[in-house]
Amino acid sequence: MSSILENVQPAVKKETKRVVAITVVGLILMWILFAVLHLTMPAKVPFDYTVILGGIGGGAVAVLNFFMMGLAVQKAASADDEGTARMKIRASYSQRFMMQVFWVIIAIIAPCFHFVAGIAPLLFPGTGIKIMGIFHKQ
Repeated sequence: MSSILENVQPAVKKETKRVVAITVVGLILMWILFAVLHLTMPAKVPFDYTVILGGIGGGAVAVLNFFMMGLAVQKAASADDEGTARMKIRASYSQRFMMQVFWVIIAIIAPCFHFVAGIAPLLFPGTGIKIMGIFHKQ
């Protein structure tokens, strides 16, 4: 049985693992912040299963978005002409954007997710990559 990740380039796998680590660190920091805010303002800031579920869902969508972007770039790089490559990148962007919009709507509407905890993780990969770029200049 062939693996789903068999045709994924090593660079995409490596960077996706890095984004998973960044997202996990961001989730832990976010949960700590929610816990501290809950201790200081328990009536205004909850810290319950909705915060945990929202973070897990948002983190999963953030990592999936990055992985899908990597796959799209990989496919575009192997395209025969520039027009095909552009089309693949545009299609990927639209699909990934709609996935994130769909998640944001679910995070806001579904009572099992805290909306801030569900939406904030979407920002973790980009922010983490920028912070790592600042501190790890070669």
